[in-house]
Amino acid sequence: MRKINIESTLYSQLIIDDENKLVIKFQPKTNVFLYCISEMRDKLRKWREENYRNSEQIVDVGEELINEHASKLGDDIWIIYEQVMIAALDCSRDDLAWSCLQELKRQFPDSHRVKRLAGMRLEALERYEDANKLYDSILQDDPTNTAARKRKISILRAQGKSSEAIRELNEYLEHYAKAAFCLEELMMTNPHNHLYCEQYAEVKYTQGGLENLELARKYFAQALKLNNRNMRALFGLYMSASHIAASPKVSAKVKKDNVKYAAWATSQISRAYQMAGRGKKENKCSVKAVEEMLESMQITMS
Repeated sequence: MRKINIESTLYSQLIIDDENKLVIKFQPKTNVFLYCISEMRDKLRKWREENYRNSEQIVDVGEELINEHASKLGDDIWIIYEQVMIAALDCSRDDLAWSCLQELKRQFPDSHRVKRLAGMRLEALERYEDANKLYDSILQDDPTNTAARKRKISILRAQGKSSEAIRELNEYLEHYAKAAFCLEELMMTNPHNHLYCEQYAEVKYTQGGLENLELARKYFAQALKLNNRNMRALFGLYMSASHIAASPKVSAKVKKDNVKYAAWATSQISRAYQMAGRGKKENKCSVKAVEEMLESMQITMS
């Protein structure tokens, strides 16, 4: 049979045989599928690095990658399992969270990180006592494991034990000075990494106080200079500038400058949401919600 290629489509080719009959030959193009896999993997990486909490999207993209293309992901599959599991807990998809957890347990049976994920699933099921026991076992092996300590505080909050949660949180926050020092060292070794600048700013913002807030604002701004798409840094700049402007301890000039910084951040946040949701009704609602939130927090010159 003589085959003449007439037209190629994504999944098939139209050809003519010796009798001039049209034949459709299905011929999947591997490079197209690999491109799609790479694109989905890059999306998950971006959301992971920038700490997006878009759990439904992560589940949609991650579940397809895991179910259809796990063998093509190499070592990336393990961090994707973790990312998808946490998103699945947010979306009440215990079936997906459980399957991801089992894969991680098989690969890393003694990992504290995997044990913490198991504890988070127990929390989602409101089995707080079992989760606490798991976190206690992690802290017994590694008293410096801050992730397990934070989960214990989250359990206290979920149980309505606010006073105990505040006490534990204050004790935990004493470690932030050490965290700030470590991030300073990281920034010295890699000054162009916007994520280090953003994380350092978040630590200083959490520590509170006017001096720390001013440092936080500067490093949120530096993170934006290095990557103007860093939305966490943009929100951080808005929040830190707003708090500084609202402080009774600052001069009129400092207040005026920070109102200006907050206003600029507000316009950039609104613009980013408008660009992302262009022509989509649900995203127009999101833009409106963001604008109302920013307006309700507006700092004035009075």
